[in-house]
Amino acid sequence: MKKINYILGLSLITSLFSCTNSNEKADGYGNFEATEITISAESNGKIMQFDLEEGDLLDKGAFIGYIDTIQLVYNQYVLEVSKSLASSKSKGVLSQINVLKAKLKTANINKTRVENLIEDNAATQKQLDDLQGEINVLEQQIKSIEVQNTPVINELKSLDIQLKKNLDQIQKSKIINPVQGTVLTKYAEANEVTSFGKPLYKIADLKSMQLRVYVSETQLANIKIGQEVSVKIDQAENMKTFKGTIRWIASEAEFTPKIIQTKEERVALVYGVKIAVQNDGSLKIGMPAEMWINNNSND
Repeated sequence: MKKINYILGLSLITSLFSCTNSNEKADGYGNFEATEITISAESNGKIMQFDLEEGDLLDKGAFIGYIDTIQLVYNQYVLEVSKSLASSKSKGVLSQINVLKAKLKTANINKTRVENLIEDNAATQKQLDDLQGEINVLEQQIKSIEVQNTPVINELKSLDIQLKKNLDQIQKSKIINPVQGTVLTKYAEANEVTSFGKPLYKIADLKSMQLRVYVSETQLANIKIGQEVSVKIDQAENMKTFKGTIRWIASEAEFTPKIIQTKEERVALVYGVKIAVQNDGSLKIGMPAEMWINNNSND
């Protein structure tokens, strides 16, 4: 009889404990998100190489492939030849200017010497006037040639800009992965023709996930940015728990999204909260999860 009473008593305690746990509710419900980035083509042409598959983990700066650049390369050759010709033309003009400047320098030295001789009555005013006339002619010649050289200099500047622009287009024909992450979706294949702005693939960093939950106004007093909370997901018969950190709390209320629970709860005003969670590989985008404020959770 004592044995039976002991078993009944133990069963009652177990039953009460189970009822207590079943009545506990999470402090917030939501789904996991990640920052998804769509990588698009930055030039037009045929995709010559495109080495990635969905699920690949890519490093930042990884070379994925390239878009046909043959026309850009030809254009580069043409621009370089044009610049070489313009540069030769400019050098010829500058050479003439340098010769005239050398003559002008000599004429100014002679002018100074004659001025000194005039003071000593060893030279005539005519000699000084002739030198001044020569100096004036040389200065006019230099200005005239400089004017002729201006279009050549402008042409060189224009060619330099075109060369930089063409090199930039060649660089953008390379498909370089901009951020570390996992390939979620592949939109293109090698040998397809693409165009500027056309999506090539979508990538996201899944190492750190964000759980977006919604809390009521009365719960705001219990949470703050930087606070650690528990995040739980379904796993077989039990719940798997992760450590999470609150990174963002909405400043304005909104109506609960339709994906959240009952119709009555969907018309309530709530505040969005984002929780950063380190992913061990089991968390997926869109997966539902619960937020438990640590002083209320029962791990």
